Formats: sequence, C-alpha cells, structure tokens
Amino acid sequence: MATVMLQGTGSDVGKSVLVAGLCRLFANRGLTVRPFKPQNMSNNAAVTQPDANGRRGEIGRAQALQALACRTAPTIDMNPVLIKPQSDVGAQVIVHGQVRGQFAARDYQAAKVSLLGAVLDSYARLSAECDLVIVEGAGSPAETNLRAGDIANMGFARPARVPVVLVGDIDRGGVIASLVGTHAVLDAEDAAMIRGFLINKFRGDVALFDDGLREIERRTGWPGLGVIPWLAAARSLPAEDAVVLDSAASGEGAVVIAVPMLSRIANFDDFDALAAEPGVRLVMVPPGSPLPADAALVILPGTKATIADLGFLRAQGWDIDLAGHVRRGGQVLGICGGYQMLGATIADPDGVEGTPGQVAGLGLLPVDTVLTGDKRLEDVTGISIADAAAFAGYEIHAGRTSTAPGTPPMLRFADGGEDGAVLGKIAGCYVHRLFDHPAQRAALLARLGAASNGIHETARVDAALDSLAAALDRVVDADRLLTIARTAA
Repeated sequence: MATVMLQGTGSDVGKSVLVAGLCRLFANRGLTVRPFKPQNMSNNAAVTQPDANGRRGEIGRAQALQALACRTAPTIDMNPVLIKPQSDVGAQVIVHGQVRGQFAARDYQAAKVSLLGAVLDSYARLSAECDLVIVEGAGSPAETNLRAGDIANMGFARPARVPVVLVGDIDRGGVIASLVGTHAVLDAEDAAMIRGFLINKFRGDVALFDDGLREIERRTGWPGLGVIPWLAAARSLPAEDAVVLDSAASGEGAVVIAVPMLSRIANFDDFDALAAEPGVRLVMVPPGSPLPADAALVILPGTKATIADLGFLRAQGWDIDLAGHVRRGGQVLGICGGYQMLGATIADPDGVEGTPGQVAGLGLLPVDTVLTGDKRLEDVTGISIADAAAFAGYEIHAGRTSTAPGTPPMLRFADGGEDGAVLGKIAGCYVHRLFDHPAQRAALLARLGAASNGIHETARVDAALDSLAAALDRVVDADRLLTIARTAA
C-alpha cells in the first residue's frame, strides 16, 4: 500500500480537484485507489454507503466526488471528521458520519486532538483495502498558530508517516513566496515531510516559469513535480466551497433560474446539472442584490441554519421579491432547508440550531417543520407524482415536516413513501441532487418552456474526471509521485 498527501500553501489552491484528478489518473492505470481527508470543513455533504452496522453517514461532498474518481462508493472512512459551520463562531461536528455535537470555534480547537484516534482508525481501514491512498489536507500547514492539536495536515502526516506534496496556486500571485514562505515557517520535522511541490492554475507559456521553478527548488530543496495549467475540465466538477459562488452566473439560455445565496447555503451542487443546460441561465443571487424579475423559477436552496438563514433572506428583502415573483405567476421550489422556509412555521424546541423557539415561515406552502437532533441520511429513488418523471438523490436533514390534510406530495419513493408538498406553482421537498437524473430535469425544464440536453449528471462528471486525469498525466510527473507514495515518510 502506498500513500501521498497533498497539502496547500493556502485554502482554495485546488487540492480537492487535484486529488480527484490523481485518483482517476491512477485508477485508470489499474490501481485500487481511495481518497482520504482527515478533517474537512464544508456545508456541502454527501450520504455514504452503510457501514458495518448498517448506518449511513455523511462526509464532505469533495470526498464523494473523489470516490467517484476512484470508481468506488463513498464511505465514512474517507472523511472521518466533518465540520459544518452554523454561525461565524460555531459549528456542528460530524465524526465517522454521525453528529458528535455543537462546538464553538475555540472549544473545538481544544477538543480536536482527541479525534486523532478516529482519523488514524479510518486511515488504517482504507489503507487495508487498496493499493494507493491519496490524502487531501485542509487549509495550509503554514498556519502555524493552529499546529498544536492539528489533525488535518502535519498533525496527521507525521504520526501516519505519510509523505507530503505541497500545492501552490500561481493564479493568485506570489506563488514563489508562498512556497518558500511555507518552508521558512515550518519547523524542521514538518518541513522534512514534504517531498516535492506542484504549481497549480498556470496560464500562458510554462517555459516562462522555468526560472521560478529553479528558485523554489534552490530555496526549499524540494523538487518540482509539475506545472499544471488552468484545467477546463475542473469547471464541470462540483465545487465544495461557497467562495466559488461570489460571481456565479452560468449559461446564456433564455430560461432564468435564480437561487439566492443564503449565508449558510448547503449542497449548492444540487444545481450543477441545471447550470449545464444550454437553455438555462442559472443565477446565484448574492446578498444585497434583488431576485431577478425575469426569473421563471426561484429555488430556495439547502442551508445549515434554516431559522437564521430565513432571517437572512428577509434582511435582503428576498421575501418581498419572492412574493412579487409569485404574483407574476413564477414558479418556486424549496429544497431541504429551503422547503422548510416555504412553510407556515419552523420550530426548534431543543435548540438544535441555536436558541430554542419558533418562527413564522414564508407561508407559501401548508407545512410545518420541527427541527430535531436526529438526522435522516438516506439514498432515495422514485418519481415526481405530477409527471411520473424518475429521480435519484439523497436526503440529509434534521427535522420533520408535516403537511396540512389534502396537500399533494411532490415525490413518491420507490418504497412507497412520499415527500414534499405542492400548491399550484410552489413546491418543496427534501431530496438533494434531484435534477441529476435527465428525466426529472427534462420534466422541470418542459414546465419552464425549455428542452433538456438529456445527459445524466453523473455521466457528465465522470467524463470530466477522465479529461482531468488525462490533462494531469501530461504535466505531472506521476511516476515520481507514485515512487514518493511508496516510500514511508
């Protein structure tokens, strides 16, 4: 078994995409590969396969994508610790797929060292089932103020004896300083874990950076393993961090679908398949901007903090925009937390999201929600009742929603269960990735007056992973990377 870990000089340098691409590259060479991220922080989560006890769990969406790159099902061991921010200073902590509790940021920094055992246990189980583990770090090892108790970067690499490759992002500028500076601030034992570096997101003639490569190698003693260009295929992969949404508007189509960017937006990759449709213009509406008046459909997305984000929605004036949209005959869809917001009331008697209490919803659907501490984690398939269009997705939510008698459900599951509610042109449900299935997406677009490309989202992403792997194979010294992986640190 071999292992290599990609760490970054900072956040958003492209580690998740590179790990996915390398997973597919080595899988295409016939190796059994597994992804691993000791600790992730994201509100984009995916549901895993059942564990040995039959329980499903949740992991970061990026690790589910990396599992697809390895052509295997996601498991809880691929991301043993997941942090889901609920406020600026607090988060829900998931360990081995299950909620461990709510932590203030300062309290978690003190508590996380106790989670190293869980991380190493997951790593050991993954290592036993494959030829190669590709590990993704979090943030940067250069954040030396967080080194004590670290389990995400060198705090994992050193006890697990995993060699590290450092990734620098040249697109943001200062890549020489960021790599050389990382070498300068690391203590000697941490720096010794690094066996090479990669330059990511290069634009232009790579030969122009030859002197820069030599300068980094001279100052650090680390070999360069490749200069990676800006990868077009990466645009077709699900993004994990909401930072990518800051200026997101996709497509040139005539049908406008608007999604307000809630402060704790979750699982926004639900809309990737819609963004890829040629007849659609998907607009992620930033705070401070009105919902577009020409939107045919407004989708309220999932959120990690339903009650707080309902207040955020109202503070932006989006409730007023939404009311105008409904008066003009526009369609509305709520998914997960967005579905809960569309109802009459949302109650949190146990303080699952914060202070216990109850708030009025938007009143657009005759449903009421009570937030609970337990989560429903389930893969689901079925049809939308109105048009019998097939879907496949997953549920991942806390809370139970009850509908007023006589309210038609939106979805029927394969096991006969039902989900969601419909009232005229307003609907809501709990199912994520609803529009990945071409039949479900085509039915929605037909109601909006557009045709669908008919492509399954998983097939589109799978093709992008192959393109990404081929591009990396041309510019990364993959043989040397594999030799590094086969040599314990």
